[in-house]
Amino acid sequence: MIDLFKAGGPLFMTLISICLVGIFVFILLHVSGKGSLNLVKECGLLVLAVGILGQLLGLFRAFEAIQAMGQVSTAMLVGGLKVSMISTLYGFIGFLISRLYIRIARFI
Repeated sequence: MIDLFKAGGPLFMTLISICLVGIFVFILLHVSGKGSLNLVKECGLLVLAVGILGQLLGLFRAFEAIQAMGQVSTAMLVGGLKVSMISTLYGFIGFLISRLYIRIARFI
């Protein structure tokens, strides 16, 4: 798990982790009656946006490196694409957590 955190980029993975903590804090506030579902929703959208931004910046840097190198192998290209998706997947998990909680809270 730590390897995925490092591979996904410490900056964006840390920002996504902070947003995930925010989601859980807002869920706890909502359960206690002091928070709104809107805060959970907004933090969920933020975590998804940060994950996508991390992937886009990672892809931009990877394509710059490929352009500078010229010819690259297919394995290297696919490996870079795989690594660039780590932050997006992490952000999407946070988004799903917030959406699932909102659905459950509205149902109850």
